[in-house]
Amino acid sequence: MTTYQGECFCQAVRIEAVGEPAAMGYCHCRSCRSWSGGPVNAFTLWRPDAIKITAGAEHIATFAKTPMSHRRYCNKCGGHLMTVHPPLGLIDVFAATLPAVEFRPGVHVNYAETVLPMRDGLPKLKDFPAEFGGSGEQIAE
Repeated sequence: MTTYQGECFCQAVRIEAVGEPAAMGYCHCRSCRSWSGGPVNAFTLWRPDAIKITAGAEHIATFAKTPMSHRRYCNKCGGHLMTVHPPLGLIDVFAATLPAVEFRPGVHVNYAETVLPMRDGLPKLKDFPAEFGGSGEQIAE
């Protein structure tokens, strides 16, 4: 199995992801945009057992604005690491945090909130897939 290495901005926190992501895509929701400081967030979703903190666990802080997303970051540099989604049983390790992962997005979620329309032929979901509690409704590019 492939192992991917990642780290926070100051390199105090190091993480490891084993195997391949369960899904990859883009989130356009206001919360992800605000948290990432960008117009869209590129995500890689992993099973919790695929993610390990290999150094600096004592520097990880968590902010949970909602029960859906527990955002984890380094309390030394503020570097964003991942978002744990307890209701989904998945962890979003930001694509930029794992630079060796070949980012192959498959979907856009929360596209109804986009501020950066992307015409790439991928499915654009109004919110989340139905299996994750969303409507599953696709909207036009």
